[in-house]
Amino acid sequence: MIDPKRARLPIIRQCTLLQLNRSGVYYRPVLQNEANLALMRLIDAQFLETPYYGSRQMTWHLRCLGHEVGRKRVRRLMAIMGLRAIYQKPCTSVPHPEHRKYPYLLRDLVIDRPNQVWCSDITYISMRKGFLYLVAIMDWFTRKVLSWRLSNTMDTEFCIEALQDAFTRYGAPEIFNTDQGSQFTTPRFTGLLEERQIRISMDGRGRWLDNVFIERLWRSLKYECVYLHAFETGSELRAGLGRWIAHCNERRPHTVLAGRTPDEAYHGAPTTSGPGVTQDQRANSNAVRMAAYQ
Repeated sequence: MIDPKRARLPIIRQCTLLQLNRSGVYYRPVLQNEANLALMRLIDAQFLETPYYGSRQMTWHLRCLGHEVGRKRVRRLMAIMGLRAIYQKPCTSVPHPEHRKYPYLLRDLVIDRPNQVWCSDITYISMRKGFLYLVAIMDWFTRKVLSWRLSNTMDTEFCIEALQDAFTRYGAPEIFNTDQGSQFTTPRFTGLLEERQIRISMDGRGRWLDNVFIERLWRSLKYECVYLHAFETGSELRAGLGRWIAHCNERRPHTVLAGRTPDEAYHGAPTTSGPGVTQDQRANSNAVRMAAYQ
């Protein structure tokens, strides 16, 4: 909204008219140094193992590894990465009037077909000399990744792009589940769902198990792809993620899908090996996966 080339209307006047802080116009983000990036990679790896670690426990963990860090520094780095300890919190904040929170709709719901439920989440992706954020949209029943996008900021645009791409390629689900992050509660995002009469479901605060399958996706993606390759640039990361996600969709069979890949299950391909999986077996498999996280 600010036009620095408008000679007859200086920037200070434009900021006054728009009620913006002038320092924010001139601010340019500073890249993290190598020491901070190394700590962020350690924090990210440990957070996958112990998502209930807050800044205090994470500081102790880093000190045990030989890093003399303070809690304030760890808290700041975790905030940059978008990491928050997962535990039940009291409801002490008043939601923004334009950011409606929706109830969780998946509890005790039998999910037994493609496009019944889609889910989405954002995660931090470390690189050798920086970091990016990844959003993915996944079909809950088949575990197929429908679309994904990378961004260098935690804005809403890349989430909307991923959602529109999934709509274009795969239609629309009956229910769409996310957490209560501002990228998903903004009317710009929920409006796209409501236009298509999609029921909106959101995890409870601190309830990471409510979106457990995409959390499992993040764990596999980081251990099997990101940490193994330490990508240098965003383009290298994008190519590497594309190969890994294509492999998972096209060639990785799942027990819960009766040995089929996510692509085969999504498109209704018959089981090619071994006996089929009954509804009870599928429910038991899901229960075992949920218990593994507890």
